[in-house]
This record gives sequence, C-alpha cells and structure tokens, in this order.
Amino acid sequence: MTALAACSGTPSPAPVRPSAAPDHPSAIISALADDSMQGRRTATPGALRAARYLAERMQAYGLEPAGDSAYFQRVPFVVSAGPEGERLRLGRPAPDSLGGVMALGINVIGLVRGSDPALSKEAIVVGAHYDHLGIGRPVNGDSVYNGADDDASGVAAVLTAAHDLAAGPKPRRTVIFLLPTGEEQGVLGTQYYLEHAAWPLERTVADLEVEMIGRPDSLAGGPGRLWLTGYERSTLGGQLSSAGLAVVADPRPDQSFFLRSDNIVFALRGIPAHTLSSYNMHRDYHQPSDEVGAVDAQHLERAAAVVSRAVRLLADGDPPRWHPGGQPTSLGP
Repeated sequence: MTALAACSGTPSPAPVRPSAAPDHPSAIISALADDSMQGRRTATPGALRAARYLAERMQAYGLEPAGDSAYFQRVPFVVSAGPEGERLRLGRPAPDSLGGVMALGINVIGLVRGSDPALSKEAIVVGAHYDHLGIGRPVNGDSVYNGADDDASGVAAVLTAAHDLAAGPKPRRTVIFLLPTGEEQGVLGTQYYLEHAAWPLERTVADLEVEMIGRPDSLAGGPGRLWLTGYERSTLGGQLSSAGLAVVADPRPDQSFFLRSDNIVFALRGIPAHTLSSYNMHRDYHQPSDEVGAVDAQHLERAAAVVSRAVRLLADGDPPRWHPGGQPTSLGP
C-alpha cells in the first residue's frame, strides 16, 4: 500500500506468493512447528534454533538489525525448580544464591526505518511470540508441543508484513518487528523489551500483536477474517474497519483476551496496543495436537495479508488513540 492509499483508506492488494516459497506463511509455520524445534520452549536449544531461523528471515528481507547482538536481544533468565516444574523469571541469580541457574531465551528484533522527515521519529511495534511449551507430557504418544497455531501462525504473519513493508514503498513511520520469547512464561520477553526498547517508548505510538491466526473463526465471519482484542478501547478497530480490512470486534469478551497476550504490557505503559487473532477455541490449544496439519493454509494466507495491510495503515496513517476510559491501568477488567 502506498502512503497515498493509506491516507485515502483504500488498501492495496497483497502480493501473491508461490505456496512453496520460503517466505510463504505456510512455509514459515512448517519450519517453526517442526519437531526439530522441540516445541520452542524458552531458554532451550530448540528455542535458540528457532531464533536463528527468524533472524535469517529478517536478514533475507533486508530488515535493519535492532537487537544488542545483530537481530538478537539477549534476555537474562533465572531458571529454578518449583512444585509444578521448571520456572523462569527475569534477572540474574544472586552471587550467593543456591537456587536457580542463568539462561538466555532470545528476542529477535528487526526494523524498517521510516522515510517521512517528521514521522520517521515515531515507531510502531508489530509482534508475535515465537516460544511455546517445549517437550512435555505425552498425549497419544506425542510429547512435542509444536505450537503451530500458538503462535507460529502469528510469527508467520508478522514476518509476512516485514517482507512486504521492506519490499517498499518505504513506510512513513519506523516499524519495529519484535518476535519475543517468554510469552508462555508470563510475557517475560516483552517485559524485558520494554526496559531495553529498540526505540524510545515515548515515541512508540502503537503496538500490534498477532496471536493464533492459523484457523478460521466462524464468530469472526469465517476464513480470512480476524478479530481485534480491546476493539472498543481505542480508535484502532474503527481505523482498520474504515480502511476495508476484514477485522471485527473480539466476539468472546468474557475470555479477556486483551489481557492475555504481549499487547497488555505495552497498553499498561499507555501505548495503544491490541492483538489480532482468529482463535476459535479449538481443543488443540496447549496440546501436542497443535500441529501444522491442522492449520488452514488458505485462511492463514488471507489473514496474513490482513495483518500486512494493517501494518501499512499504522505505518502511514494516523496513530490510534485510547477512547476515554479505554487505557488499562491494571490486569483487571
């Protein structure tokens, strides 16, 4: 979408990708949710393999590295044993500590720098967590929790948007593509990013997360359609709808999805932040059965195109604003 199209509210069509291309959303999910990634649990060898793959994709697309080590932002974790198994928290073990060992889960960050002399000083963050649950209790003989929908699908859409934006034309604002770790452990990777941001938070005007778009949701209107968490909280939902994007309000507000993804930590900092999804409450959530074979490839491609157009709209158009009372001040309703 050109800057003119974004301002006029008429999104341009998304580019057509051969289904076998390495930048096709289905190819990205297949790589991330392969058994070789061992379920991408934070601070494990499988997660590191996934991070390397994601950095390679960003480099191939021509994104500018925005971590502390090229595309990597090293996140220090303390791993300790608890009654319910291994636990992670941000930080480093105290020198005299008898409990906990040091580990690094890694955030992967790249950016496309804005072209507008004024707006390029502002940034939007577009994110999806790449971690999942790793190897766990076997179910029907399968112990790898691959997380194809949760959230390899969201990562695939974010990388699609990164590819499209980097291909041009240049966005007016700077766009940070953040693929954090540690979401399943309490949005730890994103919390760390906020303390070590690649762009000043006071000049970060929006955050858009993508979570679980691998299958269509009939309550959102079926294939190719997404819903936005916290739709009523800011102007973003109306902006996307006015531009003709297939995005509706979250049809299950009782599930409090607005509070349950990486967007919430941005929102608590005052930055308008929402999540796009098409999670239909399927029974494979957090199960080994969340496999590539259950992904609806046609829906995924259409949904990824919606995400790509939404990113262009945020990069070139008006920044979203909280509605009165819409900004959260706690993790409560």
